Amino acid sequence: MAIPVLMPRQGQSVESCIMGQWYKSVGEEVSEGDLLFSYETDKASFEEEAKADGILLAAFFEEGDEVPVLTNVAVIGKEGESTDEFAPGNEGASVVKEDEPEQEKKDEESSKVIEFDVEETDEERRIRISPLAKNMAEKMGVNVQSLKGSGPRGRIIARDVEVAAQKAGEVVATPKAATPEPVQPAVKPAAPKVLQTGADFEVKSIPNIRKLIASAMHQSLQNSAQLTHHLSADARQILKLRKKYKKEYADGNVSQNVTINDLVCFAVIRALEKFPQVNTHYLGDKMKWFKKVHLGLAVDTERGLMVPALQNADDLSITGLSYQLQQLATQARNGNVNPDLLSPEAATFTVSNLGNYGVEIFTPVINLPQTAILGVCTIIPRPKQIEDGVYAFVPMIGLSLTYDHQALDGGEATRFLAEIKDQIENLSV
Repeated sequence: MAIPVLMPRQGQSVESCIMGQWYKSVGEEVSEGDLLFSYETDKASFEEEAKADGILLAAFFEEGDEVPVLTNVAVIGKEGESTDEFAPGNEGASVVKEDEPEQEKKDEESSKVIEFDVEETDEERRIRISPLAKNMAEKMGVNVQSLKGSGPRGRIIARDVEVAAQKAGEVVATPKAATPEPVQPAVKPAAPKVLQTGADFEVKSIPNIRKLIASAMHQSLQNSAQLTHHLSADARQILKLRKKYKKEYADGNVSQNVTINDLVCFAVIRALEKFPQVNTHYLGDKMKWFKKVHLGLAVDTERGLMVPALQNADDLSITGLSYQLQQLATQARNGNVNPDLLSPEAATFTVSNLGNYGVEIFTPVINLPQTAILGVCTIIPRPKQIEDGVYAFVPMIGLSLTYDHQALDGGEATRFLAEIKDQIENLSV
């Protein structure tokens, strides 16, 4: 019996996807697990596997087509079987209902981190485990036979190994040797279409992600009362810690190369724990207070600005935080980050760091419904009194806090920013 292939739903907010490359041609034999095609949401790319053996009888869309989720895109079956009933627009092409088990399974799978499978077979069971998780388990001494995978189709992923290591009392940190290769090549933004030309100009189309960013920024400024406070913090302590971790990483004594941004994010998390009113969403006539810190990290990618959220960031050590932020940024740049993590609602507070670009001061824009965002600027030597009558040039890091004045008063925002400053200047990890 012929089986339709659906365009998967990647995240609850995704309504359509762009068809990418076909890996199989019509008439070609396919086996369960073979890659059929790639596809993109507005911010990430994915690949779809065949769910059955057979012949690819039909492909209803071409590369570049925008396809509604849960629409039939192809048919797999036996040679000679009819595919007309599955063509989009026909009766047999009706999509899977949201409450059916198959769709629930797809939604559950789409919410997981994408990793390759490494399959091992013994007499008792077949283990599905990602290479990263396998390497981590070997380094940490975790027995994968006893683990229950939380990844797609029950595969064991890095998070499962981390949890097991934590329960065993081990330090959760990714070994240097276990740094993964990108899951798939970074997605290049599609070349804009030339809509109009003139003697000295061209009018080009705007990519979907730029439209979304533009709309989000415009709505943010229209629907909130944004105000920015600027302040500098003494950066000597975090520079000292950065130097320490850099040396220990080079010597192989620690497993993660902790950066200045990691240290600042760690300080921000500690400050949010003391000021829970900032770790909120403003919803007009009510506020949503979070018991956990879900940290958004602004990442510059070839497709545009992305802000993935690191869930439960307050549970992590500095090395664990550094590793998870690095993974999240890599996934965003490669275009395979979970779309649900890119929703502004997924994060409770966002950090945007332009220090590497030498930016001395800027005004970040809030990702609504979050109530605030921190901009991190470059480190500049500034004069500071280090004791009575004695001044010296001290490295100072710029901090720019934009907050929604509807949700926070100026005094609250100022005290929170001062707490970040204090955490940075007295950071101990």
